[in-house]
Amino acid sequence: MDPYQSRRWVIILIILFIGVIFLSRLFYIQVIDSKWIDRAQSITHSRKIIKPSRGLIYDRNGELLVIAKQVYDIWTTPKDIGEVDTLELCEVLGITKADFDKRLKKARNYAPYKASVFIEGISQEDYGSIITKLKHYKGFETKKNTQRGYPHDIAAHILGYIRKISAEQYAKDKLKEEPYYLMDDYIGITGLERTYEKELRGKRGALEYLRDRLGNEATELSTNYAQEGKKIYSSIDLNLQEYGERLMNNKIGCIVAIEPATGEILSMVSAPTYSPTGLVGRDFAKTWSALSKNDSLKPLLNRSVYNSNYRPGSIFKLVQALIAMEEGVISESTGFPCNKSLIGCHNHESPSNIRTAIKHSCNPYFFQVYKKLILRGESNSIFIDSRIGLTKWKEAVASFGLGVKFNSDIPGVKKGNIPDTTFYDKWYGKNRWAFSTIYSNSIGEGEIGVSPLQMANLAAILANKGYYYTPHLVKKIGEDGDKKLSFKERHYTMVDSSYYTPVREAMEQVVLSGTARQAQVDSVAVCGKTGTVENKSFNDHSVFIAFAPKDDPKIAIAVYVEYGTWGGTWAAPIASVMIEKYLKGVLSEKGKRKEKRILEAIILDKNSDFKH
Repeated sequence: MDPYQSRRWVIILIILFIGVIFLSRLFYIQVIDSKWIDRAQSITHSRKIIKPSRGLIYDRNGELLVIAKQVYDIWTTPKDIGEVDTLELCEVLGITKADFDKRLKKARNYAPYKASVFIEGISQEDYGSIITKLKHYKGFETKKNTQRGYPHDIAAHILGYIRKISAEQYAKDKLKEEPYYLMDDYIGITGLERTYEKELRGKRGALEYLRDRLGNEATELSTNYAQEGKKIYSSIDLNLQEYGERLMNNKIGCIVAIEPATGEILSMVSAPTYSPTGLVGRDFAKTWSALSKNDSLKPLLNRSVYNSNYRPGSIFKLVQALIAMEEGVISESTGFPCNKSLIGCHNHESPSNIRTAIKHSCNPYFFQVYKKLILRGESNSIFIDSRIGLTKWKEAVASFGLGVKFNSDIPGVKKGNIPDTTFYDKWYGKNRWAFSTIYSNSIGEGEIGVSPLQMANLAAILANKGYYYTPHLVKKIGEDGDKKLSFKERHYTMVDSSYYTPVREAMEQVVLSGTARQAQVDSVAVCGKTGTVENKSFNDHSVFIAFAPKDDPKIAIAVYVEYGTWGGTWAAPIASVMIEKYLKGVLSEKGKRKEKRILEAIILDKNSDFKH
């Protein structure tokens, strides 16, 4: 017997065993485990993301408000930089040594062997002087990019701005079922850029190709082209917006103008404002920091919507009158004496009916109106009776869009404050307050807070005799698109349309011979109401709402000038030239005189004396 026979079988079995293991492993890798297929494909295939162009934004007449502007980004690969004269390079790039070190550290932390953005948004003008010198430095390259541009440099609060996505935003997006963003993507932060981010950002494309053995692109396999973002046609009238910003220069406050027939916002000015160009590209951080540190003027604040604690003043008397007539506690012919012992007032003819009371803005008259709304005699206890009356009153007021947060496309809208029983219970305790505690609400003071957007919407309600559309900033999305369906829905107040006639007629008299003579426009019937909002220290705030023309309203407007004293002093004339400019395109000689006075005025604090 062969002594090596058993050994041969052992060797054969070992070889067979190893072969089976290899075959099983190969079967597993090639058939069962898909990650190895993916691995092989990643070596032989490559995929490039194609970013879409961000959608443009237009005004209501097709004028461009936001464009795509070509710029250049400087990229760096830290491992390739080598020895360099840092101070000389900083001079070329226009940054400090500290800024250079901060940017380089960020790039190294990201990936020392991979290129990343070092400086973004170099303008074409600066690029020409930088590129000739930058080519002498290793580890730096430039790439074309686009950023937002503003042909007219207006409407910063409306348009908003975009910024590179934050780590928090990126992480939140990754949790979605279909995440969209990459780490170097831009995203809308404020304004229309934020509200319509999904429409404006477009859809990515991708280019897939085969690699050769050296890893170079060899054969294109497929291309899925990117879809540019949709065009947004805003409701803003470029000329009216530009004009309003000029009028509010050197003033604190806002203007909101609405088309009553649609609820479309024609102009929304917040003053002081800022240049939207400043929050683009390489100067973003520096500009934003300077704006955010301006505590006295707060230029980043959109006063039209964010400040919902503005008291409406006497314009609220219009709401009181309408609700009181609907509730039957007064009629249009009801009169009350101007009893100044109840609440202060100025001298004027006796308020023998609702028209005269509104025309002269009689405080004691509306003290009595509010008293009848709150104390209805439904309980022997004035405390319980006041609770019943206030609950009904608040419900009616809310139907005017006051104390209500609009479901609009304007970021940051506030609901304001129309006080209810819960509010006063918290302040004074349950059944420890009555009409005598809250009577200052009767003239739009007290605890009432509204935004200028709500004031303009109130003017639109009066223009429409009892209904409004949710105020909004976009007329249509895309060339052949439309606005949101919810913006086409009418919202009716709880007051019948018949009661608006005496109030509208009174508003016309306010302009013709009352407290708002400065709001008159030649050959146009303007209906308005002034408001003088009490300030703790001189000066009071100037408020005015209006709509025009009376019989076919095209514009409803609210103007709020902080420290502007009486409503007829500054808010009314500002509204009148805005109305005239919109309806006629040019100003009359009277309008030009008003314009000159307004443009020369500096009203920035409580001690403004209007001599400038």
